[in-house]
Amino acid sequence: MTDLVLYTNPMSRGRIARVMLEEVAVPYRTEIVTYGPAMKSLDYRSVNPMGKVPAIKHGATIVTECAAICAYLAETFPEAGLAPTADERGAYFRWMFFAAGPLEAAVTNRSLGINVPEDRRRMVGYGSFEAVMDTLEYAVSATPYIAGKRFTAADVYVGSHISWGLQFGSIEKRPAFEAYCRRLTARPAWQRANALDDAAMAELPQAAAG
Repeated sequence: MTDLVLYTNPMSRGRIARVMLEEVAVPYRTEIVTYGPAMKSLDYRSVNPMGKVPAIKHGATIVTECAAICAYLAETFPEAGLAPTADERGAYFRWMFFAAGPLEAAVTNRSLGINVPEDRRRMVGYGSFEAVMDTLEYAVSATPYIAGKRFTAADVYVGSHISWGLQFGSIEKRPAFEAYCRRLTARPAWQRANALDDAAMAELPQAAAG
């Protein structure tokens, strides 16, 4: 039995972790955690005290938070070539943490109808939704991939945010975003991951899915 386990739900950010696992191409086992009592149970909260997915367990090591999972897997399985080189490290960490911080916060607040008054923008890390979108466009336009000329784990994380946002309308449809996503979603690992999660979602009872 593999010592790498993915705890996820196909209707969650666990899809990001799934893509990363398919990219590193190492054996792993999947544990589907349904929303509600199962996700908040003492058993699962021994894995993630927040009672949220995704999480991975690698031997005795537990990692939560999608950006951390992507970075951990890239470094733990260097043969996949998804960790940054010395020249790529700056952009790699810059944009991965930008997506985990300003991007997610701005998109979430906008989806919830929270509008930050102009005179209070200094209080929030992202400033304004418009500034975040412009900055994100710069990030995906400067080079073919987030860290430079080649695909890395940062593209899994940043690209998942953009792909999800374009699909559900929480991120503006800009040509740069769409072109970047086309490069990512054409990857075999990306397609395998989505097929696996789509199949898992079809098997979930509707009441248990969310």
